[in-house]
Amino acid sequence: MNFSDKIRSLREEKGLLQRHLAAELQIDTPMFSKIERGERRAKRGQVLQLAKLLEVKEDELMPLWLSDQILDIIKNERFGLASLKIAEKKLKEKSI
Repeated sequence: MNFSDKIRSLREEKGLLQRHLAAELQIDTPMFSKIERGERRAKRGQVLQLAKLLEVKEDELMPLWLSDQILDIIKNERFGLASLKIAEKKLKEKSI
């Protein structure tokens, strides 16, 4: 599941309208709609706000959001997967 699918699902579960969340994020409804369709990326601060508004923990949304950011960067790169594996190894080494 990607970030946009998750926020749409959570919003619908809670019976919230796009315009309500857009107002809380201080953006217009068409902008929020684009975020929810995956046509535009939310900012980190907006993701944190959405977690509060949708009553979920940050760790439910942040990994999805961040993985979408990473994918955007490497999806058309010839060595994207190899680079991702190297980055994963480095992250594991740092967390020891």
